[in-house]
Amino acid sequence: MSQRVWCALREAGHEVGVLLATSEADIVEGVDAAGPELILCPFLKERVPAQVWQRVRTIVIHPGPAGDRGPSSLDWAISEGAPAWGVTALQAVEELDAGPIWATRTFPMPAAPPRKSALYTGPVADAALECVFEVVAKAADPEFTPAAAENAPAGVPGARSRPPMRQADRAFDWSEPSEAILRRIRASDGSPGVRTELAGMEAYAYDAHPGAARGGRPGTILCRRQGAVLVATGDGSLWIGHLRPAAENGIKLPATTALGPRLHGVPQSHAGPVDDPEHPHAYRQVRYRRTGPVGWLSFDFYNGAMAPGHSRRLLAGLRHAAAQDTRVLVLRGGTEAFSNGIHLNVIEGSADPSGAAWAAIRAINEVCREIITCTRQVVVAAYAGSAGAGGVMLGLGADVVAAREGIVLNPYYDIGLFGSELHTFSLPRRVGADAAQRLIDDRLPVGVQEAARIGLVDEVGPRHPEAYGQWLSALAERLGELPSARKRRAAKARRLAAERIPLDVYETRELAEMSRDIYTDRSGFAGARRAFVRKIRPAETPRHLLFAANAGTAGAPPVRQRNTNAGPALDRRPALRPAVPVSA
Repeated sequence: MSQRVWCALREAGHEVGVLLATSEADIVEGVDAAGPELILCPFLKERVPAQVWQRVRTIVIHPGPAGDRGPSSLDWAISEGAPAWGVTALQAVEELDAGPIWATRTFPMPAAPPRKSALYTGPVADAALECVFEVVAKAADPEFTPAAAENAPAGVPGARSRPPMRQADRAFDWSEPSEAILRRIRASDGSPGVRTELAGMEAYAYDAHPGAARGGRPGTILCRRQGAVLVATGDGSLWIGHLRPAAENGIKLPATTALGPRLHGVPQSHAGPVDDPEHPHAYRQVRYRRTGPVGWLSFDFYNGAMAPGHSRRLLAGLRHAAAQDTRVLVLRGGTEAFSNGIHLNVIEGSADPSGAAWAAIRAINEVCREIITCTRQVVVAAYAGSAGAGGVMLGLGADVVAAREGIVLNPYYDIGLFGSELHTFSLPRRVGADAAQRLIDDRLPVGVQEAARIGLVDEVGPRHPEAYGQWLSALAERLGELPSARKRRAAKARRLAAERIPLDVYETRELAEMSRDIYTDRSGFAGARRAFVRKIRPAETPRHLLFAANAGTAGAPPVRQRNTNAGPALDRRPALRPAVPVSA
């Protein structure tokens, strides 16, 4: 949310800095140093110090309609099946969520129980961005006076002050109907999860999906597949993709990893990536279907994180798709996340983190290589959701990169790793060597309009997921027209054949650097990974975020064409700056 607001305001020409809510003293000091005219809090769990909001107009974006108060707004809305919900921009005052209203929006809730994280990054984020721009416009009007909260009508029926949702409010029994359990888990995803018991282990459940099996004793694990377990419910079954053991220091992991030996004797469920009309609800993280000359390979990994198993499944799907007689291959990631690179939780939870990290990077590199070298089809990398680090780089070897409006890309590595995913080959060829170096060094998020301007993205589609899908279908059909598709594939084959330096050389150099980061921890990968996985609060705001330069696009140069003659690698050494997530 914070990154999207930051990108949008900068693209609109505003000067925007970021201040992390590290401590009350740091917030006061940071505001004094930056001297802002307006403070926006798109995502804030801490109280704004009175020394700040009494001196500078401070607007908090609350993920609930007018009249709603409390820290568990979305949790209650999903749990209770609210037909509509909203977002409100409130001026900070002493009482939380009680300040004057600057802007508000409402939206219909999805019919099926949405995952809280999906609701937040979708309709909530869209409504919040509209509120932000309304606030900025009103802040420039000296005649504007916000409406008192007590005088504002409720944004939707039932909006009211609510207490924090506790585990007792989230609890369920496996003998309840699947829909009721699904709603409870999705209302708590991705935090804090719902505490339950599986295979004799107390754990918090996440990542739930409807299952097709019926008849098992409620709470029994019926089978496992691709890291998930199928659990019997009162009227059917649910797939549970991730668990966090309730024991001290437990971290969120794929369910089969978290349960480990407790799954002895539980059978595997097998199914290939090709959609089966007889089993439309089979649990698949990777799916393939074909519409005429276009092959569609869809993948959706929880939080966009890729352990070696995810990469191997995606690689198998890619090779299956590339073997078909289609003219276009669309590689489409999930709506919440295209990919965020290697699975840091799996690495942190491993008995051998270094070995796990090495295996993860080698596996994802195979996927990147398959995309880069595919010449049988025109390859389209479709970013339906945001992407970070190696997840951004994964799709850059495609012939066409298409992104959905409103997503955010973080095309850099910021956890003590040099990075791989063949980015030293693909990134400079898209944006040029100088721009590639700046993206890696600046470590700043990029909105899709800016990404299109510099050549990181070729096409930008509509924000609404269904409209994006229709737009993407039209794009794929256009790319598949003969003879243009044949010419594009032939041109790619010629470019690859003309490369002076083999692709292996790029990967070898990247892996040489990565080996030092992974096995000798030269840049603090272990500590940065631990902080990310365990959500340790950053100690301070990096100066380059607080005083970020204006990146407005007014007067910006035209979109840069892809540089197909870029040098063999980014000539740099990994920076030693610690990882700090951008959130206001």
